[in-house]
Amino acid sequence: MREGLSVDSASPSYKGHRYPAEVIAHCVWLYFRFPLSFREVEELMLQRGVIVSHETVRRWCAKFGQAYANGLRRRRPRPGDKWHLDEVFFRINGELKYLWRAVDADGNVLEILVQNRRDTAAARRFFRRLLKRTGAVPRVVVTDKLHSYGAAHREVMPSVEHRSHQGLDNRAENSHQPTRQRERAMKGFRSTGGAQRFLAAFSGIPPHFRPRRHLMTAHDYRAEMTVRFAVWDQVTGVVGRPAEA
Repeated sequence: MREGLSVDSASPSYKGHRYPAEVIAHCVWLYFRFPLSFREVEELMLQRGVIVSHETVRRWCAKFGQAYANGLRRRRPRPGDKWHLDEVFFRINGELKYLWRAVDADGNVLEILVQNRRDTAAARRFFRRLLKRTGAVPRVVVTDKLHSYGAAHREVMPSVEHRSHQGLDNRAENSHQPTRQRERAMKGFRSTGGAQRFLAAFSGIPPHFRPRRHLMTAHDYRAEMTVRFAVWDQVTGVVGRPAEA
């Protein structure tokens, strides 16, 4: 065990899995961190001498991806008091869907929700889910000029300042880019539920490994990544876990 690190009491249980926790966590990390298919993860693991099927990798990602993402979120500092909200459309089996997303001033994703509409009811549902998930109330929310935001804001959080301006919401719009890139790599999502499950985990895992590198020296970046990988080991329960047969 590394000095100063301990196993997270809320780490997932690997009981019944014949592969070591290190292998499972590494496969999940590869899939969510990089634009890889399950078969490509299978190939990378084979090159390392680990024989695991792409279907097993898929099941691991479905079972552990969200748990890992939740563990990482629990370690984040409280969100800032300025939240940016935005929605973007995409298609699932030819049907138009909307991905609602909220980020704080540092670009940390606070909540995502896939919905069929972008009307007041959808905005209201997203606001309430966002407040419940974060357990906090912002000082100000920034949105584009979609009128549904204003109506939902007046009903759900009337005491919060609301700034509606197309140019002020770039931070939220920029946060959609990794999702768009992954959507193209996956050749689209297959179902609304599948998109919600994947994006909920995806919004929590890759950002953990993307510090603001342009603001760091090479030495500071490597030091920061070392810390983040240590946190990942804690979240996945790999630290201090005995080798399994």
